[in-house]
Amino acid sequence: MEAPPELNALRSSIDNLDTALIHILAERFRCTREVGKLKARLQMPAADPGREERQTTRLRALAQAANFDPDFAEKFLAFIITEVIRHHDLAREEIGKV
Repeated sequence: MEAPPELNALRSSIDNLDTALIHILAERFRCTREVGKLKARLQMPAADPGREERQTTRLRALAQAANFDPDFAEKFLAFIITEVIRHHDLAREEIGKV
């Protein structure tokens, strides 16, 4: 059975949004990799709990304003932060090898 045009249009929008999300995440991680390199050179810790808490609060407020689940937004940010810290640790290891 062929999908109705309305479903195809919605799916097309979802596909476009997924594409945008991937590109936005790629750019975000390019920036955080630079942060990781800088922190490594300055011998700063990979994690910044104060910044993470401020970002979580900010993201939850943005989610609420957008009528989006703030709990999901927080979980999503926590996942990203975990990956960012891993990248920062890798940058520290690379700086240490030089």
